[in-house]
Amino acid sequence: MDEDLIEKKISGESVFDGRLLHVRRDTVLLPNGNQTTREWVKHPGASAVLPVLEDGSVVLVRQYRYPVGRVTLEIPAGKLDVPGEDPLECAKRELKEETGYVAERYTKIFSLATTVGFSDEWIHIYLAEGLTAGEDCPDEDEFIHTVRMPLEKALALVEDNTIVDGKTVTALLMLERQKKEI
Repeated sequence: MDEDLIEKKISGESVFDGRLLHVRRDTVLLPNGNQTTREWVKHPGASAVLPVLEDGSVVLVRQYRYPVGRVTLEIPAGKLDVPGEDPLECAKRELKEETGYVAERYTKIFSLATTVGFSDEWIHIYLAEGLTAGEDCPDEDEFIHTVRMPLEKALALVEDNTIVDGKTVTALLMLERQKKEI
């Protein structure tokens, strides 16, 4: 099925290798027999976590995101630090680092391919419940404010285009849907 859509890699080269991102340029054979190039970003993958307090409020983080030039409101997240790292362990680490919270229960919500047109990044998103507050310990290059708010307020911020981060929008909408099904 869909074999008539598959592109086959002929050759590839590294264009840039950074600390996080690796830019590739591949020559591919198109289904019609023509060749073209595909430029794409190789990413190690990431995990994110949507912390939900006993009263149903969510915990988000506010931080400046240089690529979009603005302060964003997001769920805690971070990249997988080593090849083969368990995404759940990454989610637990990021929750503690960015918010100080630890959770009794984690439930995987889904995995999201973030930008399929130019990156192979997958982000694994978890729900964290049974939270206990503690001291945050962000990385030395992270400057974060923790924000608690009712789920309804977070959803209103999605609707008014205040929350624009894709993983956060998706996680909040999935949580809302889950609550409606109960």
